[in-house]
Amino acid sequence: MKDAIYWENIIDALEKWRSTAPDDPSVSAIAEKYRKDAWAVLLSTILSLRTKDKVTLASSKALLDRAPAPAGFLELSVEEAERLAFPAGFYRTKVANLRKIARIILEKYNGKVPADMDALLALPGVGRKTANLVLIEAFDMDGICVDTHVHRICNRAGWLISKKPDETEAILRDILPLKFWKRINGLLVLYGQQICRPVGPRCQSCVIATHCKRVL
Repeated sequence: MKDAIYWENIIDALEKWRSTAPDDPSVSAIAEKYRKDAWAVLLSTILSLRTKDKVTLASSKALLDRAPAPAGFLELSVEEAERLAFPAGFYRTKVANLRKIARIILEKYNGKVPADMDALLALPGVGRKTANLVLIEAFDMDGICVDTHVHRICNRAGWLISKKPDETEAILRDILPLKFWKRINGLLVLYGQQICRPVGPRCQSCVIATHCKRVL
């Protein structure tokens, strides 16, 4: 018989800890600033891949101030868009994908980001993490966004065993109560950055240590 996972206790402890944490994850901050505008969430999520939160925030705000909608993004020259996106990781590739995405949204979806998983996954450079985050943050739909922090912590704690983030998402959909789906990413991203770090986790400061098997 598998050990029980006390999700209520885990989420409660993480939310109490988060109330004292200094920052929200960058995409959540962008979503709040732009009133959960789907284009803003999609753009910032794409920029966030392999990029630190501070850089994501700065690059997203710079681009969105100049191009708050897909049509405006296409009006920017490639050079200007790249300048605004810099120094986000792989910024040239991201700008190229965003231009393709903006064109598809204008031509196929009347300028509106689609609120559909399959439609989002069909966009250039959009994977399940990005699609889930857009559905959650912009459309308040149920989804589980699994990035490296969520994947690492879930495996380290022994809540599941998986090799890839997509596999982690699939397992969480079976074992995590629906009411926690939208919340787990925001909690574990901050926790993974500040406490349960990839190298040198601060186990002595962990608020969920009693629920962790420390599978390092």
